[in-house]
Amino acid sequence: MDAANHSALTFFIIKGISDVPKLRILIFFLVLFIYLLTIGGNLTILLLVCTDPHIHTPMYFFLCNLSILDMSSSTVTLHKLLISFMSGDRTVSLQSCFAQMYVYTSLMCNELLILTAMSYDRYVAICNPLRYTTIMTRCVCSLLAAVCWAFGFLESVPHIVLISRFTCYKSKEINHFFCDIIPVVKLFCNDTSLSDSLIFIFGVFFATFPFLLTFIPYIFIIRTIMSIQSTSGKSKAFYTCSSHLTVVILLYATLVFQYLRPVSMNSLESNKLFALFNTATVPMLNPLIYSLKNKDIKAALKHRWFKMIK
Repeated sequence: MDAANHSALTFFIIKGISDVPKLRILIFFLVLFIYLLTIGGNLTILLLVCTDPHIHTPMYFFLCNLSILDMSSSTVTLHKLLISFMSGDRTVSLQSCFAQMYVYTSLMCNELLILTAMSYDRYVAICNPLRYTTIMTRCVCSLLAAVCWAFGFLESVPHIVLISRFTCYKSKEINHFFCDIIPVVKLFCNDTSLSDSLIFIFGVFFATFPFLLTFIPYIFIIRTIMSIQSTSGKSKAFYTCSSHLTVVILLYATLVFQYLRPVSMNSLESNKLFALFNTATVPMLNPLIYSLKNKDIKAALKHRWFKMIK
């Protein structure tokens, strides 16, 4: 297709995950099932934390923020895939596309920052347990969450503004199931080296800062755990941060494969698979990880269940 001028381009066409009709039907029901599990699981976490006073602690306060982000990121990215299958309309306006890109990147940045705040919470709980309640007060937790949300939505602005200033596209069709940064940048008429540089810079700024702030506390956490004499004490200390560490590793590994792979290994088809895992599977797994590996959540769930059946 001839290069389309930005001023004349008013919409994009979302290609989706697959062009095979039978495969599209299977993907639709699979994504719908995963999306419903994501909403149900994260809503359960939210309701449990809000209604059970025994788990009104900083750790679960941040877990509620994580659940809200998981539900929001899944909804922002998967809604077009589900709606386009039912309606057959695969078009998205230019403004809606950039808005979706901005909200998605902001939510992802927010999630990384909330995980960073949770890492600090685990650091205080394990390395300075006697002062935990005086350090992690309700005011401090609220301030940390507010900073994470504000910085997340502000950090994405320069990237989206930079991308939206490009005025030439090679095609209207986005080879993806939502407006992600990589497939949109691939449509630029400009030199592909510039596109690759933009993607790499975005990935570095998007993840490096939260990554360092998340994993540096674990250096001190591991050192503290190793200094504990009893085996049961080591196990208990590690248990308190195992769920968070599992979620962190899962999310960062997915983002690295999605955005920071070498150009020789980068393809839009594989990006779609990693993006689908990141936007559908990871938000579904997060509440399962925290509920299956957390005694407080399981106890609150049992208490709520017995209360309902009485």
